[in-house]
Amino acid sequence: MGITFDEAVAQVTVAGGQFEVGDAVVNGAHQRVFVNAPSNLGFFFQLARPEATFLVYEGETYTFGQVRESFAALGAALIDRYGVQKGDRVAIAMRNFPEWIVAFAAITSIGAVSVSMNSWWTGDEMDFALRDSGAKVLIADQPRLERSLASCAQLGTRMIAVRMDSPPPGADAWSDVVVPGTPLPVVDVRSDDDATILYTSGTTGRPKGAVSTHGAVIQALMAFSCRAAVERIRQPSEPTTHPTAFILIVPLFHVTGCVPVMLGCFAGGVKLVIMFKWDVDKALEIIEREQITNFVGVPTQSWDLVQSPRFAEFDTSSLRDIGGGGAPAPPALVAKVADSFASGKPTIGYGMTETNAYGPGNRGHDYTEKPTSSGRVVPIMEIQIRDGNDEPMPVGGHGEIWFKGPNLIRGYWNRPDATAESLVDGWLRSGDLGRLDEEGFIYVEDRVKDMILRAGENVYCAEVEAAIYEHPSVHEAAVFGVPHERLGEEVAVAVLLKEGSTLTADELRAHVAIRLAPFKVPTYVVFRDEALPRNASGKMLKRELQREHTRS
Repeated sequence: MGITFDEAVAQVTVAGGQFEVGDAVVNGAHQRVFVNAPSNLGFFFQLARPEATFLVYEGETYTFGQVRESFAALGAALIDRYGVQKGDRVAIAMRNFPEWIVAFAAITSIGAVSVSMNSWWTGDEMDFALRDSGAKVLIADQPRLERSLASCAQLGTRMIAVRMDSPPPGADAWSDVVVPGTPLPVVDVRSDDDATILYTSGTTGRPKGAVSTHGAVIQALMAFSCRAAVERIRQPSEPTTHPTAFILIVPLFHVTGCVPVMLGCFAGGVKLVIMFKWDVDKALEIIEREQITNFVGVPTQSWDLVQSPRFAEFDTSSLRDIGGGGAPAPPALVAKVADSFASGKPTIGYGMTETNAYGPGNRGHDYTEKPTSSGRVVPIMEIQIRDGNDEPMPVGGHGEIWFKGPNLIRGYWNRPDATAESLVDGWLRSGDLGRLDEEGFIYVEDRVKDMILRAGENVYCAEVEAAIYEHPSVHEAAVFGVPHERLGEEVAVAVLLKEGSTLTADELRAHVAIRLAPFKVPTYVVFRDEALPRNASGKMLKRELQREHTRS
């Protein structure tokens, strides 16, 4: 009989060890924490050997030493040239470039707050986030910079242009700002200082800025490492000569790309290979050439990988973990991954922006035995299932999933109302419905929130509806999700037009596309001749619409 999960956790979290667990007060609530955690993220940026390869991108290679030199120079420039002080916000808006990682390390090393801008956003969405966060500087590539020029001019936000030969007036070139050899200024950064703002789609029409401290991000990082240590004891991999190497196939502006993947590689001295954009055949080439061991993405990407007609042409034997999170994976995918790789094991994680991506995880034998479960957690996190009165339920009870841990955000930027609604006495209301079994495995079964999960992107229906209602021809609109084999869900809308008005599906999509990111634009549009269904209290019956319009 192999070692149990609890026995492995006890071994890994032993007193005096790296993952020793104790009690502390975090954001006013008593929490279980890793007591040997460093005080700020800068500790992790200095761990790896300087000559070791860190980033590989489209033929470019950077060592840890080169990245440190760059972020030291940028950190100095932010202070000396742009007057950035501790607590000031600095926004990053670009695709997955090496400069994104350099910028993040520089910002957080000097005690400023890194504001992650979704690279799909329209100019209107970027304008909102710049105003909402009060960003002092925007570091952006060409498309994002061009969308933000007018906003930055109005707000007085300074701009640093990434990978642009001729920046527009008012923007400084990265090469002029980042002067190699400039030392990083020493700033006293503490665990309760803010580190990041990551915007989540808004339930009421605008996104919310989820704020995490250095301590919260660090506790999440250590929790991922702790769980990996537990799994090495319980489910050891076959001996391999391949050093750990990740492929970056999810956006850095998302918490998964930022915390467990990018920061995890920074902290572990691990090579990170950045894809320009997702392309399954290109990914297979990179896995073989760079001997990738860890593939972390959304289920859509795992499907693409194992179903590629060219899959057998490439050597994928280096892979040890294949999976990620962002959406539940169908059991058929779990089985397919388990059968398709020589040593690779299927994995899934259930985390949120609000948990710094950390949450229950399932891997290997556990996952194939319980393919509909998102797994279990290590000791710093607690999970409860609560009923409609917010009271804990017994094992097997179905209710809302609540999380507690030092890895939670401290709140939403300038949104005390939203903070009070989501965070209660150190607990986070997930907005998901599910149950726990007798072994502590969580099963996510439904949502409380009116939300669509499209290829790992959260789409809040109210935000899309708010944009649709701006069209003068729309009388009623209800946005809902319909199943999609590859994406998980796609965005659908039922519309009742004002009497005498006309509107086509393409015209409606064009209207929304001006206001919202492409992944929020409805794919499936249906016009109705009668009022949309409502209950006695006037609430829209979206479940009824969903059943009626789900494609067979």
